[in-house]
Amino acid sequence: MPILRKIARPMLASVFVTSGIKHLQAPEHVAPAAEPVVTPLAQRVPGLPEDPVELVRLNAAVQVGAGLLLSLGRFPRLSALALAGTLVPTTLAGHAWWKEEDKEQRAAQRAQFLKNLSLFGGLLIAAADTHGKPSVAYRTRHAARDARRSAGKRAQASVSAARSAADTVRDRLPAA
Repeated sequence: MPILRKIARPMLASVFVTSGIKHLQAPEHVAPAAEPVVTPLAQRVPGLPEDPVELVRLNAAVQVGAGLLLSLGRFPRLSALALAGTLVPTTLAGHAWWKEEDKEQRAAQRAQFLKNLSLFGGLLIAAADTHGKPSVAYRTRHAARDARRSAGKRAQASVSAARSAADTVRDRLPAA
């Protein structure tokens, strides 16, 4: 499985790195398509630029950075989530097939939309991949359970020691 990850991650990331570089170099080519998504997104997410060109550049930079990290196996879960986050506005802005009037254009945009949907699914799988190790949630639950058990055993030992000490003291007291 480790070899599969070493091959699959760069394959999955490649489309984001190449697309991100292309859009970093010429964001004005896709900025008009991004414009309908920019305003609603900037209103919902504080700190995002309202200029379509700036937002395209930011999205492209995240895609290049997270794509490289994913392909190198560094922070793969976080990288996959970041890429998935960039894919949503990109897909909605660039491949709104339901708005197309021409049948051929509609079919082409639908194919691109479904391709991005497939990439999104792959990224979610990559984000959930724990390399066969237990997840953080699993480890947390089990650490809490182990801590409760340990605390319970220590409490029982303390009660037992206290009873033993009380019996010892009682045995040493003169009879009344």
